[in-house]
Amino acid sequence: MDLTNKPATPLADSRQEAQDSEYLHALGEHIRDLRVRRGMTRAILARDSGVSVRYLAQLEGGDGNISILRLRQVAQAMAIPLEEITRVGPEQPPELTLLVQFLARLSPAQLTEAGNLLRGTFENRTRRQRIALVGLRGAGKSTLGRKLATELGVPFIELATIIEQAAGVPLSEVFSLYGQAAYRRYERRALETLVETHDRFVLSTGGSIATEPATFDQLLSSCFTVWIKATPVDHMARVIAQGDRRPMGDNREAMQDLERILVGREPMYRKSDAIVNTSGLDVDQALAELKRSIMA
Repeated sequence: MDLTNKPATPLADSRQEAQDSEYLHALGEHIRDLRVRRGMTRAILARDSGVSVRYLAQLEGGDGNISILRLRQVAQAMAIPLEEITRVGPEQPPELTLLVQFLARLSPAQLTEAGNLLRGTFENRTRRQRIALVGLRGAGKSTLGRKLATELGVPFIELATIIEQAAGVPLSEVFSLYGQAAYRRYERRALETLVETHDRFVLSTGGSIATEPATFDQLLSSCFTVWIKATPVDHMARVIAQGDRRPMGDNREAMQDLERILVGREPMYRKSDAIVNTSGLDVDQALAELKRSIMA
């Protein structure tokens, strides 16, 4: 997948400008609502934040592209977390706000326990019939996924294919035309659509899905997730065997990057229901391990 930055097209520029304008108007309305809800006039907010009344009026009208430092001043003056200020869209229910505050006080071990309890109580009963394979490219997700789907008599689906169908362009073009944020939206919607329309499948996901917490949590909640794991050396060798010679350009640097990626994503990958290490195994052996993991 070529993630090389390419010059933006006029259409992409126009679309981005429209999205930026829409966001600024939504942000302005959100800040005005928060201010009014707290019984603060613009004059009071200007006094407490150090941001002029005129600038606040432009901001609330959607005409002010405020810097992050000034926005932090506004948030502090209203005693609201900055992330709450920038969250636009439908307002989250108060129950969710209270739950998030409660969870924020828990230790990492308690959070893991709470997540397991919530999933055990509310997960969809068909979750174990939807098998999702996660991990980096070269681990064996597609090879094992196709064979497992055949044995189970269920569809094998690659999330990348669903994203391409929705976007109408190859995956590399999704990045170059629309950017990383748009890809993440397509990825989230593709997963939502699959879960809504399929009770059973074997799914191969993109390796970076673990970097998007909301989407990865949805995957964990709706699918029996298996981390297909391998050593960095095996990942590299398999990618090259697939015909991608780019890692050979600077093998040492590429290996270091791959190791960093694995270290960074491992905490999320480990939240999977099962782990199958394919290093040192042939395809049949790895498939047998995968079947054992989903039957446990």
